[in-house]
Amino acid sequence: MSASTLHLGKTSTLPASPEQAVLDYVPNPRPGTLYLVRFAAPEFTSLCPVTGQPDFAHLVIDYAPGETIVESKSLKLFLASFRNHAGFHEDCTVGIGQRLAEEMKPVWLRIGGYWYPRGGIPIDVFWQSGPAPEGLWVPDQGVPGYRGRG
Repeated sequence: MSASTLHLGKTSTLPASPEQAVLDYVPNPRPGTLYLVRFAAPEFTSLCPVTGQPDFAHLVIDYAPGETIVESKSLKLFLASFRNHAGFHEDCTVGIGQRLAEEMKPVWLRIGGYWYPRGGIPIDVFWQSGPAPEGLWVPDQGVPGYRGRG
């Protein structure tokens, strides 16, 4: 965690890639309290690494903070940087979860990537840092399975 944030309260530009994106972390306002934070990104976009065509997903990130929380503007810019990133659904979803877990060091984190169909097959990808802590309320992510037009 840096002493000051790069993005909070400042003008920021969209990073060219996820690798160039800087995530800011701020102190947890409720240290020692077990609670859940949820971010939903219903319009996440990346590129197919084979065709270069856009892929779309609804991402849901749940985490129980440790000493820090992720600053939401920096997370928004990080997720938006995937618009020019070529990666399979699995790589994008798991990579986002792992980066947040490695840098933020939450008590627990999970990510659900609910991808819209490619080639007629929807692909959902899930990753978590480990079992949810006892006593943590973990609601359903609320994203229904893909049903097409039926």
